Amino acid sequence: MTSRRPGGTPLSTPLSADDPLSRERSHLAASRAALRAMREDVESLDIRDVTANWVNAEVLARQIDDRIKALADLSDTPLFFGRLDYLHAPGAEQAEGAGGERFYIGRRHVHDADGDPMVIDWRAPVSQPFYRASKKDPMDVALRRRFGYTRGDITAYEDEHLSDPGEAARTSKLLQQEIERPRVGPMRDIVATIQPEQDEIVRSGLGGTVCVQGGPGTGKTAVGLHRVAYLLYAHRERLARTGTLVIGPNRSFLHYIEQVLPALGELTVRQATVDDLVAHVEVRGTDDAAAAVVKGDARMAEVLRRAVDSHVTPPTEPVVVVRGSRRWRGPAYELEDIVRELLDRDIRYGAAREALPQRIAHAVLVQMERSGEAPDDRVQDAVARNSAVKAAVKAVWPPVDPAKLVLRLLTDADFLARQAEGVLSEEEQKTILWRKPVRSVKSARWSPADAVLVDEATDLIGRTHSLGHVVLDEAQDLSPMQYRAVGRRCTTGSATVLGDLAQGTTPWATRSWEEALGHLGKRDAVIEELTAGFRVPTDVIAYASRLLPHIAPGLTPVASVRENPGSFEVRAVAGDADVVAACEEALRHEGSIGLIAADARVPALADALAAAGLPHLAPGAGTTAEARLTLVPASLAKGLEYDYVVLDEPRAVVDGEPDERTGLRRLYVALTRAVSGLTVTHTGPLPEQLAQGAS
Repeated sequence: MTSRRPGGTPLSTPLSADDPLSRERSHLAASRAALRAMREDVESLDIRDVTANWVNAEVLARQIDDRIKALADLSDTPLFFGRLDYLHAPGAEQAEGAGGERFYIGRRHVHDADGDPMVIDWRAPVSQPFYRASKKDPMDVALRRRFGYTRGDITAYEDEHLSDPGEAARTSKLLQQEIERPRVGPMRDIVATIQPEQDEIVRSGLGGTVCVQGGPGTGKTAVGLHRVAYLLYAHRERLARTGTLVIGPNRSFLHYIEQVLPALGELTVRQATVDDLVAHVEVRGTDDAAAAVVKGDARMAEVLRRAVDSHVTPPTEPVVVVRGSRRWRGPAYELEDIVRELLDRDIRYGAAREALPQRIAHAVLVQMERSGEAPDDRVQDAVARNSAVKAAVKAVWPPVDPAKLVLRLLTDADFLARQAEGVLSEEEQKTILWRKPVRSVKSARWSPADAVLVDEATDLIGRTHSLGHVVLDEAQDLSPMQYRAVGRRCTTGSATVLGDLAQGTTPWATRSWEEALGHLGKRDAVIEELTAGFRVPTDVIAYASRLLPHIAPGLTPVASVRENPGSFEVRAVAGDADVVAACEEALRHEGSIGLIAADARVPALADALAAAGLPHLAPGAGTTAEARLTLVPASLAKGLEYDYVVLDEPRAVVDGEPDERTGLRRLYVALTRAVSGLTVTHTGPLPEQLAQGAS
């Protein structure tokens, strides 16, 4: 591997035409000009005479606007980050793109006025060797070149002669620098640094569900987002019809990741939390841990199914349909057979209710035919709309409101007992019953877990719309009922499930991915494990991994591949002023700073920062030149990352949770948010688990 730098030559100084760096800069300039021309071509489109009506015009205008946004040239973002020079001449048996050709690999496709590619999309098949080729398997690549950038300008390049047996394999310095580059602002894409094991997951097919178990810093969130981008590239028409969705744990997390897909030119992917998906009722209340665990248990699905079906009443009276001078009688036993058949088919309650009048009408038509009449479909529809049939349907199969049903379950002890018999114990039933009477759905103080129950009931009555692909991040914190809610959104599609069992911090946290995937309805999913840590420094992950035997003894510890060991210090302090001083020290470094503390400690630390004149941000907000310090409650730290972290009072983080195991998991999350350095400050004793395993 060979590396080249301009040797201090100012970028404005003309370089020799034979200088490789000069040629690469020329290609970058030409590529930017070509991208600008592509954008101008789209902006100049006149659609006034090509649409049939204003609706089509609006749709086309929106598509053109999205295309213009996707072709934006981000000045600080490299248009291409690599180059592939293929080795052999093209042959019929070789993949397209082979044959001594040269390709620049970037975030999006760029072509010149003749349609010839100047930059190849990183998702294209010809780009795959950039991520997977090696000295052992060159994949027909003679040379792989990586580029170093400063504020969007090429400042260095690095070559790997993959087909040269005389050149030994080495770690890419530019790749390592890109991985360790300071984080400022929201999460960024990793298209320049995707590793072979990550690329395999990113490029896995649309038809299968993938579950990625990954410890801190292994890039599982980035892998999930880049998989969405890849699937949209490979299956754009299909996913344009069926839709895609990224589900995160909270708004701060979604705000943190929201720029990744747009930077890759993908603007149509919706992002939401599970609470957003199940927002059928206004959530204004909370549950204690015991009630939330029972409500989140998968057994509640059976209780709700029974509750919905309990509204079906076997008919005891015949249906008499009057048409002209004739009266047609549907006996009660025939109606009962129809009702039983619909129940046995196990279809949605609402679909069965809609089918019932047609089934009754069909039974009446059979009688008409036996008497010599020849009724057609119009007669059957008329019978189905007959007032007597409508009355029978209302009595036998009445409409059910999902929220009212759940409200009755939670407030009517006798009704709950009948539906939960043999499913929930008496103690569990008492745990979820509301203690205060509620007058209506609107006045009820619904909890997040209640809203999930309403969503389950809604699906029992009418099928939930399924999307083509769903990415579920930080999945380890979902309850079984929440998994079911997500699974309903991809029953006919696939999913990418991302998480870390060691970071589960809810009382109902996932115990195994096999169990979780069963609740999701994706038992045949492939489970992949990422264990190479690209974000967290070696000393930091080694310190945090002391907790693993206590929180997830079966997991493989993350092995950091960072060359830069970062900084790590455990510091005893006298009070909040010393914590502020640690933040001031961290601010001397480049990049983002996170002060993570137990939720109860946040107000006092906010006051201490204000008194010291240190501005700070809320979690998920982008850092600026004036404010690079974020004060993060430990409960919101999951999924976020900062160049330097000051972790306040580990014991308080543990004690802030309902039990020690959950507290230690919360501490594990907080310890692993640092990219370059971690300072742990404490006035009291540290958790004894952190001392165990110390040399």
